[in-house]
Amino acid sequence: MIQTEQDHSSQEPSALAGGLVRRPADARGQADHGWLQSAHSFSFANYYDPAHMQFETLRVINQDQVAAGAGFPMHAHKDAEIFSYVLEGALQHEDSLGNGSVVRAGGIQYMSAGEGVRHSEFNPSPDRPVRFYQIWLLPNRTGGSPHYDTMDLDPSQKDGKLKLFLSADGREGSMQMRADADIYAAMLTAKQAIETRLPVSHKAWVQLVKGTMRVNGLQLKEGDGLAIHQPGRIAFSHGQEAEFLYFDLKAGVSD
Repeated sequence: MIQTEQDHSSQEPSALAGGLVRRPADARGQADHGWLQSAHSFSFANYYDPAHMQFETLRVINQDQVAAGAGFPMHAHKDAEIFSYVLEGALQHEDSLGNGSVVRAGGIQYMSAGEGVRHSEFNPSPDRPVRFYQIWLLPNRTGGSPHYDTMDLDPSQKDGKLKLFLSADGREGSMQMRADADIYAAMLTAKQAIETRLPVSHKAWVQLVKGTMRVNGLQLKEGDGLAIHQPGRIAFSHGQEAEFLYFDLKAGVSD
């Protein structure tokens, strides 16, 4: 069964026998703060939808655009796994641990809030916006010392393949996180195809951050999300300048 929220356009059948639910880009919550344009996949700030609170341990998926010279002032987090995936421009980070960095397009900044940390995020450019996704996951344990890390992904590392960049065990050179998830990035053209398998007792989320593509035959457009509820083969194909994030999530750990 393929389900599509608030969408009546025709869809091609899926190769996976059920378990696909598309979250259309234009069905997300919208926020316009002038300096910040944001689209929320799940309930966040002034956007509240009891049907879209989270997906397993995924709690926040925000597509943000911050104007030149603007940003989020110093604020606190606790017991949250947070990363930003930069699409265009640059994102500057400072925190109460003394960390400071500027992450540019293709880069990722990750923060484990642990027992508590304060941080700020700004667009250091005087004339260009920054576009990025900020994503929060629930931790697999509370407390602990806060931690911050960054990673730059070269396009070749995710060209036609899944590149692991965050995981619970830090394997394959990924950043180690306090969440029961493996998180990948990939880019896909029309001539490429990627396949993976979702294990039993796992669920998955696909977030298409650029372009268009198909997942098990289901067409996705830029900004769409896709919840995958059943294990089995997952095929990514028909990419048109596509770039996406793939979350392999251990099911039931947030209950």
